[in-house]
Amino acid sequence: MTHQSELLDTSRKISCISGNISSKNHEKGTKTLQLFAAMAASICATATGISMGWQTPLLLMLQEDPVNEDNPLGRPISEDEASWLSALPYMGTLISCFVPGYLSDRFGRKTVLLSSVVPSLLSWALVALGTSIEVLYAARLITGLNLSTSFGLLPIYCGEIAEPAIRGIIGSFFEIFVNAGPVFAFTIGALVSYKNYCIICAAFPVLFFILFFAMPESPYYLAAKGRKEDLIKVLVRLRGKSREAVEKEADEIEATVQEIYSKKTNLMDLIRVKANFKALILACLMVIFQQLSGIVAIIFYSEIIFANAGEFTLSTSLQTILVGLVQFSGTCCNPFVIDRLGRRILLIVSCTGTAICLGILGMFFYLKDAAKSDVSNLGWLPIFSMLAYMVSFSIGLGPVTWIITGEIFSQEIKAKASTIFVFICFVFTFIITRYFVNVASAFGSYTAFWIFAACCLVCILFTIFFLPETKGKTFTQIQAELNGKTR
Repeated sequence: MTHQSELLDTSRKISCISGNISSKNHEKGTKTLQLFAAMAASICATATGISMGWQTPLLLMLQEDPVNEDNPLGRPISEDEASWLSALPYMGTLISCFVPGYLSDRFGRKTVLLSSVVPSLLSWALVALGTSIEVLYAARLITGLNLSTSFGLLPIYCGEIAEPAIRGIIGSFFEIFVNAGPVFAFTIGALVSYKNYCIICAAFPVLFFILFFAMPESPYYLAAKGRKEDLIKVLVRLRGKSREAVEKEADEIEATVQEIYSKKTNLMDLIRVKANFKALILACLMVIFQQLSGIVAIIFYSEIIFANAGEFTLSTSLQTILVGLVQFSGTCCNPFVIDRLGRRILLIVSCTGTAICLGILGMFFYLKDAAKSDVSNLGWLPIFSMLAYMVSFSIGLGPVTWIITGEIFSQEIKAKASTIFVFICFVFTFIITRYFVNVASAFGSYTAFWIFAACCLVCILFTIFFLPETKGKTFTQIQAELNGKTR
């Protein structure tokens, strides 16, 4: 009986220990720091959005009001100069977009993101103090350095710190915070002086640096550098769990990264490896369709579009602010549905809506400019079409594009791949921003809008027949599917 009692006591102790281990491995934890870190990082996207939308409330003033004391040039700018001010940031991005990916593998995602504050502040200083068009050109070109960093690294950083259950939500932050930038720019630009506008805008990179400085580095980067102890500490912070509870995840990340870096990948692996090549094609096509939906033309030339549409009860400035607010509000709804409905269905709905709205907008300008019809009773149609367009774009084409491009690449090639599709993205952004006004002048605004609508319709077919669903899948599962494996 004594022996049996000892055995029973030992069994109870083992059960207790096993229960404790199981309990630690299944700790509920918290996702608070993951969410906060992603939001702090995404303030960089807001700063980027502000710099992208800076010119929108100012173009009409710079073009039509040379006697205004806020005009730093003292003369009206030409239509060609206005298009260059809008397009030069994207030329800067094309020049620099290959740099952030390389630097992030060498120095870390966090470090490179923080360093983007330097070109951002330099750009704002030149914009505020410049008195010639050449200085403004230089400032806008430097802005592209910040764009390439935020667009290239933010989706990667957010994807690498997030658990699969909330990766879609966190991935949505990028588009939300980017869209908050133009809204802020449109609103403040109409209320304050030119220099005060620049000073207020420059405060956002500083705010980003302050809040993001204390956030953790990417776990995958730490694993790649062999910093196991730091990796565990970061996971403890991000997951809100004990050391024992995150050790398994740390081992999995470390094993994944070791396997990745043992392959010694290079850019050619984007072509040689089936899954990588397929992911690259999908990512490039997605960002091309996103830009060919006309979003940059709608945002950056919205005030000019409203001015060309004719008189309406609301001022062009107020209509532009409404467009930005609707886009921002629509994007804010995305996190609540992205992990419920999935990526593909949102893209299909989004592309359908944008195609319809662009078709209607094109019809309005065709009746007005080509058919010379009386459209005085349809003055509400442009603002209605553009607001509906923004809602449609914001629930799918906007955020889902960046979420998927952050999910479909394997870890060993992700940073290298991001430079490629970000480069492609900004090639099309530059072309559309630079030449939209020229196409509209030569062939009519309706031609440009109908081309954008046709591209949205093609994107629907692309989504249905070629784009895989990534909702709720781990990076490993996504890679297996791209390789043609069902399990």
